[in-house]
Amino acid sequence: MTPPSGTSVETRHDDVLERSSAPATASTHSSGKTANELKRGLSSRHLQMIAIGGAIGTGLFVASGGTISQAGPGGALAAYALVGLMVFLLMQSLGEMSAKIPVAGSFQSFATRFVSPSFGFAIGWNYWFNWAITVAAELVAAGIIMDFWFPGIPGWVWAGIFLLVLTGLNALSAKSFGESEFWLSLIKVSAVVIFLAAGVLMIFGILGGSSPGLSNWENREDVFHGGWVSIISVFMIAGFSFQGTELVGVAAGEAKNPRREVPKAIRTVFWRIMLFYIGAIFIIGCLIPFTDPSLLASGEADIAASPFTLVFSRAGIAFAAALMNAVILTAILSAGNSGLYASTRMLYAMAHDGMAPKLFGRTNKRGVPIPAMLATASVGLFGFLSAIIGQGAAYSWLLNMSGLCGFIVWAGIAVSHYRFRRGFLAQGNNVSDLPYKAALFPIGPLLAFALLILVIAGQNYEAVLAGRTMEVLSSYIGLPVFLALWLAHRYITKSKVVPLLEMDLAAPKDLDNETRD
Repeated sequence: MTPPSGTSVETRHDDVLERSSAPATASTHSSGKTANELKRGLSSRHLQMIAIGGAIGTGLFVASGGTISQAGPGGALAAYALVGLMVFLLMQSLGEMSAKIPVAGSFQSFATRFVSPSFGFAIGWNYWFNWAITVAAELVAAGIIMDFWFPGIPGWVWAGIFLLVLTGLNALSAKSFGESEFWLSLIKVSAVVIFLAAGVLMIFGILGGSSPGLSNWENREDVFHGGWVSIISVFMIAGFSFQGTELVGVAAGEAKNPRREVPKAIRTVFWRIMLFYIGAIFIIGCLIPFTDPSLLASGEADIAASPFTLVFSRAGIAFAAALMNAVILTAILSAGNSGLYASTRMLYAMAHDGMAPKLFGRTNKRGVPIPAMLATASVGLFGFLSAIIGQGAAYSWLLNMSGLCGFIVWAGIAVSHYRFRRGFLAQGNNVSDLPYKAALFPIGPLLAFALLILVIAGQNYEAVLAGRTMEVLSSYIGLPVFLALWLAHRYITKSKVVPLLEMDLAAPKDLDNETRD
């Protein structure tokens, strides 16, 4: 990382910005043809489903029952609505930057351009680690799910098979990833829509026999069980459920027409996701009392405990457990598929920004960064093997670190957007020139950042208050790791905060020849 003798900090900094300005290009041969570049193969429907699918997973299908049990239906609804507001503000911020500068590095490139190279370095590696470990976690969960149908086959066999399948899909092309994610997400969306429709019919007594109606919402103490303390606890859980909505920012680097499709995805997808979450929690709260012991169970291992399974069963669907098992398996594979894609592109982008080995910046003739993908897949392989052979404690620490990394990246999006808009205006530009404008600036990124600080600080406040040292370390280990990366890079490279007038606001050159769907 140390620059050659005689190279100034300013020169090195300019070099970093110059490299980050071309997300879809890497190197240029003497013939003038670019090499090691990504291909813009993701269409509008791909981008829409990637954004939707990133937020719909086991957090909705399984963990939503536990949140209602903990905070009551009203408390859970308030917590998810508050998180939804935070995510809405973040998506506004991300949409403004991604539509203007659609790069595969997304958050890392934005943090490098608009805050500092060291901040971008820490954000990029945190995001890569976050999704690389998530891939491993989803593989472990997939093995558990398959035990429902094939109890005699070890989980690691299925985990290995799914890793090969996901790696193969990602190795074909960005379009093949987008196509697979489209259909996996469509299954999840269809399940939620059917659930919402069946739930409404059950509330009105049309389906599933007699209905409790709105009786579960009549007692204020039950509706907001545990008060504000429970709502804050659920707020943390809900935050994890929404992680993945930022994937549209990474996918923008390979979208066919990002300046048209990114704003469209930002405008429409968020409200659909909120409808799914708020609608599902309202229906579960109506049909299942928060005191129902089934809601206390959580985790992929017990499909019968999923509130979706309970509601479908009471609607008279005999194969409800098998249906939800298939849907949850789909959600897990979708998360693994997206995680492998996102972390691969982040590692690729960092290689081109000089923040990772150059090897990871290479692509094949189809524009797929194979070395970066294999490196990420190897982390997934290590992760599920370590979990299976009994290194449960170490694996739990990695998962805790990974989850916190996601919130840190979100905070980085808010900070980057605040400085981006200030730099954009300082350089004499007009807000009306932006392909997409975040409507609530500067309140949006500032409020989102404040809420994220609350989420990060409250990860395990109960352990902090009780003085359980090891539990506190396990919950918050991601924060000192991020700070160590940031400060170490800053110390070695001597990089400074990017002045507003020196920010690189250049869009990728390939946007001059955008293709239409």
